[in-house]
Amino acid sequence: MAEVKLLGTWPSPFSYRVIWALKLKAIPFEYLEQDLFNKSSLLLQYNPVHKKIPVLVHSGKPISESMIIIEYLDETWPDHPLLPTHPYDRALARFWVKFMEDKSSSMWTIYRSKGEEQEKAVKATMEILKTIEEEAMEVMGVNKYFGGESIGIVDIAFGPIAHWLPVIEKVGGVKLLESHKFPKLQAWIQNFKQSAIISENVPNEEEMVAFFKRRREMILASASASA
Repeated sequence: MAEVKLLGTWPSPFSYRVIWALKLKAIPFEYLEQDLFNKSSLLLQYNPVHKKIPVLVHSGKPISESMIIIEYLDETWPDHPLLPTHPYDRALARFWVKFMEDKSSSMWTIYRSKGEEQEKAVKATMEILKTIEEEAMEVMGVNKYFGGESIGIVDIAFGPIAHWLPVIEKVGGVKLLESHKFPKLQAWIQNFKQSAIISENVPNEEEMVAFFKRRREMILASASASA
């Protein structure tokens, strides 16, 4: 199989989604760290439309957007499948992946806002968590993972809840993932975080907190200056 490269950046959950998929499927790859404040010619070459990470390069051909990349990996390397085999189950998995893609922006608004804007983002994020707790976990029959007894594409899509939302809580000074409100989601988080492939492939939480605190300060300072 031809050479596989991944362009990513260390604090990004979208990069780690792809890393998790590559590791779970035992696909050898070369990781190329990118500086999004000084974008490389390689990144601009391979993703000229959005100029964003992650970008997977396979046989010299680039694929962008984390969940699209993961479907590509699953089709190209069918061993250790991340999508279910039954058409209905595949459709259901894709529905919840799209739900996360459509709704998750409020999570990131929490750390880079304050006041009324942050309150709205907290409320929207709580609704997302409630929907996952009450609907996604019910219709998908979650036992250990959304993918059954092994990590699947929905687990990967929801992965930022396990590792990045606690960082957002600390940086934004809010509390979201309370055990008494989301017991099933908390149980899934513990199972997900205890997987060796996941735990060995996440950035350091303290370093993430420091990074996102600096980003928050810059964003809020810029917003105040332009007000």
